[in-house]
Amino acid sequence: MIELSKSQEERAMRLHKEAIVIDTHCDSLGGYLPSRGRPTKVFAEDNETGQIDLPKLVKGGVTCQVFAICTASGPIVPDATFRALKQVDYFYNVMNKLPNFTGVTTADEIVEAKNKGVVTGLLALEGAEPLMGDIALMRVFYQLGFRMISFCHNNRTPWADGLGFKRSEGKLPELGVKGLEEIQRLGIVFDVSHITDHGFWDVCDLMKGPFIASHSNCRALCDVPRNLTDDMIHALADHDGVMGMNYLGGFVAKENANLEKMVDHIDRIVNLVGPNHVGLGSDYDGGGRLPELNDTSMVPNMTRELVKREYSDEDILKILGGNFLRVFKKVLK
Repeated sequence: MIELSKSQEERAMRLHKEAIVIDTHCDSLGGYLPSRGRPTKVFAEDNETGQIDLPKLVKGGVTCQVFAICTASGPIVPDATFRALKQVDYFYNVMNKLPNFTGVTTADEIVEAKNKGVVTGLLALEGAEPLMGDIALMRVFYQLGFRMISFCHNNRTPWADGLGFKRSEGKLPELGVKGLEEIQRLGIVFDVSHITDHGFWDVCDLMKGPFIASHSNCRALCDVPRNLTDDMIHALADHDGVMGMNYLGGFVAKENANLEKMVDHIDRIVNLVGPNHVGLGSDYDGGGRLPELNDTSMVPNMTRELVKREYSDEDILKILGGNFLRVFKKVLK
């Protein structure tokens, strides 16, 4: 329990209600589809299992949830496109037909939905396996509403090497270079959370505008490859990018991970590059879970902790979603 004074609690709830809260990563979408051996969740209902559904998003005050589609189960995923399209179908034909939820592709739509009290969802590819090594399919998925892409999960794809292939120490292949050019032309947010270190630095050299790490923390505080080094954080900030804080305990601390240790990562980023380059990227339904952030209904606890640490109103609003909204405004078309 986060202990606040009455005035601090009132301030935290005022700010959370005012904020455009954006979470740039969850793995929830696939969990709504029927699957053998597990109960089917329903997005419109408050499910006992799972960390994200519409009632929890409303209770947590989340304005925009990025729903990542991840089809990777090995270096070769022959049915990746089919599996991705099944999730797209659920997003548009079930979720998007609810009166208080809408899919979005632009920053203006997120702001408009906030003013109407509607929760929004934005589609992302976590790993480019569904693109089948073809830039034409990137354009198709753009037409389907995808506005965020990472080239790899933990495996190698035709576009880039994931962290499971870090020994290769290679730059992006030619297809990855051409893919980045097309991503910038179309207006898609590029995500580096699973790419190798060498791939990260190649992206820095090739990208002209902002890119993000949708769910990565600070390697200096928790030494795992998925987190960014201080030099990487500086480079991302130089591109006007943003890091989304991952709530997965193993990326927060080696032991006894909790909300306080999570916000230590925010403190470090702010001390390194200022408050404009950090946001939220929970990794809910993909491993993200802390005692005070068990599911998305508990996101107000993040605001409480930021108030407790005496962050300014302006900086709290940036961290909760304003920073990612700035990137969306610059990138999305």
